[in-house]
Parts: sequence; structure tokens; C-alpha cells
Amino acid sequence: MVLEAVVGGDQSADGATRHAGSLSAEDLPDGLIVADHLGRVIVFNRMAARLTGLPTGPTLGRDLRDALPLHDPDGRDWWKCTDPYGGLRTRTRQPERLLLMADDREVLMSARYVRERRCGDVTRLVVTLRDAAHRARSERSRADLVSTVAHELRSPLTSVKGFTATLLNKWSRLTEKQKLFMLETVNADADRVTRLIAELLDVSRIESGRLELHRQVVDLAERARKVIAGRVAAGEAEDRFRLEVCGRLPELWLDADKLEQIMANLVENGVRHGAGTVTIVIEPHEGGAAVSVRDEGEGIAPEAVPRVFRQFWRNKRRGGTGLGLFIVKGLIEAHGGTITVGRAPSGGAEFRFTVPAGTPEFV
Repeated sequence: MVLEAVVGGDQSADGATRHAGSLSAEDLPDGLIVADHLGRVIVFNRMAARLTGLPTGPTLGRDLRDALPLHDPDGRDWWKCTDPYGGLRTRTRQPERLLLMADDREVLMSARYVRERRCGDVTRLVVTLRDAAHRARSERSRADLVSTVAHELRSPLTSVKGFTATLLNKWSRLTEKQKLFMLETVNADADRVTRLIAELLDVSRIESGRLELHRQVVDLAERARKVIAGRVAAGEAEDRFRLEVCGRLPELWLDADKLEQIMANLVENGVRHGAGTVTIVIEPHEGGAAVSVRDEGEGIAPEAVPRVFRQFWRNKRRGGTGLGLFIVKGLIEAHGGTITVGRAPSGGAEFRFTVPAGTPEFV
């Protein structure tokens, strides 16, 4: 209906089409091209000119099929394939699809066939164009996800398969020490695959807005101690970690498991990519609490800071999926908090997140 209102207006000298009220083809966020019953361009807004690279003035009055040659990804002439003026008379629209212009730039095109009566001749062909860059970025993101998952799964599954086959075929010839080593490796690799699947599920829930929080009163300091104890139990030196609690904290209603996941991710990041002591500082902040995780390494380069929380971000030495910090940010924002990254007082990286206080409505 908006397109009909726009097309129904008067053509101005600069190519814009004005409705009798105030609606204009130039107000549309997409490129708009309208051709009359003979296929001549009668409307060509500035967004269409920008997307196609064609000047507005010389394009008006030209045959749409010559002015805007479009091809499908297989190289076929789109106008010959669809034959908008001589094709099926029952058609009323053309669903959006990806097409290529003469210079191979991609655009998303959809069309509407305007007929004065049902199954009559096309009196106007209304075409809208959108930039395909966002779609291309989404497709690259999905391709990156598939590639990353395949890469991360290949190594542990190869190990599991190899050691399992060895145990089955040579069990009687292996020493107890060799058996124990292989079983421990299989167990560790199974945990690695489980963590990857959990990360992918978290990413899916965060992006779709389906992340559920099970709030309860949480002791931040106790959760931090639990994370540190887990690292020490895994073989890290106890003096590698320090916990500082500054001031009295308000009652915090948070998802205990997800908060622990946040802290564990940040501490692991400090251990893996930082150096020296990893310090967790917990303090009151604007009625809630702030948690800072600091290391004594080289820190994060200023130019990399805007990319730290993006999916698949890795620094030069970083392994893993590159999803950990993205998930951390999503979990914190789901709690109504924020997270920033900067330079720690000791010179390393400092990840600082805040969480609000408050009691859920059901309590």
C-alpha cells in the first residue's frame, strides 16, 4: 500500500515522486524502481541510484530491462526468465531473492505486478532493491560457525577414536599405566566436546533471545572461591589466584550457574592469555555489584578492544572457538548488567562486569 501511494503521486524535476500528502519515494529505506505498462522507468529514487550506481536523470524513461540488467547466480537474464509483462497473468508479486547486477554486485530484489483487473495486463511493475551485504555477513558468520565447529570437533574425536580402537584391539598387551593414560585422554576429550556443544547451545539461546535465568540469592565471593578451587584442583598453583572483596554487597538475585560460568570463563581467559597473578575484585557498584578479573600479562591492544566480544574473536595466540567472551557478554546482559575491557592497574587486561541488585517480582 505504501508503494501504491508513492507511485500515485507526481514526478518532481529531480526524480523524486511525491504523494499528495507528504509521503515520498525518497523516504523509503530501500531502493524503489517503478516501470509503466511499457516497461519505461517512471520512478527511480536516490536509494536505487546508490545501490545500482546508475544516475537518476538518465535512467528515467529508459526500458527497465535495459537500464537495470539483472542475472541470477547461474548467469541467466532475470527479465527473460520471469518475463514480467508477458508471463503468467495470475502473478501479483515476486518474492525477494538474491540477484547480480552487471558488475556482479549482489542485491536483494522483490517485485510487485500491479494490474487494474485480475489477470489483466501489467500496468505498473514495482521493484524494490536492498543491499545484500548484511545477508552476506550472516552467511559468512554461519560458514565460520560450521568451520569452527568442524575444526574443534575433529581433534578430540580423532583422539577418542584412535585410543578407543587401540584399547579394543590391544587391551591384553597394554600396561595398566598405558590404559589409564588413554582412558584419561578419552575422558578429557569427551569433556571438551561437551563444552563445545554447551557453548553452541548458549550462542543459539543468546541470539534467539531464549536464554532462561533461574534467579536466587547468590554470594559472589563464594562463587569466586569455587571457581578458583576448581582451577587449583585442575593443577594450577594456588598462589596464581587472589580474591579481593571490598565493602558490603547488597542482596543479589542472579542465576548462580551462569554467574559461575561467567567467572570461570574470565578466569580461564586470564590464565590462558595473561601472566602472573589472576585477581578477582568484588565491590559494591551503584546499588549492585561489580566484578573485575585482572591479569598481569601484555593486555589487549587498543585496536582489538572493539572486537573482543564478537563471535570467533581470537588474538594472535588464542586457540579455542572464540565464543567464550561472546557468551560472557550475552549472559551478563541477560542479567541486566554490562561488561567492559581495559587495562588493569598491573598492566594486563581487566574485564569488569556489573550486575544489578533487586528482588524478582515473584518473591
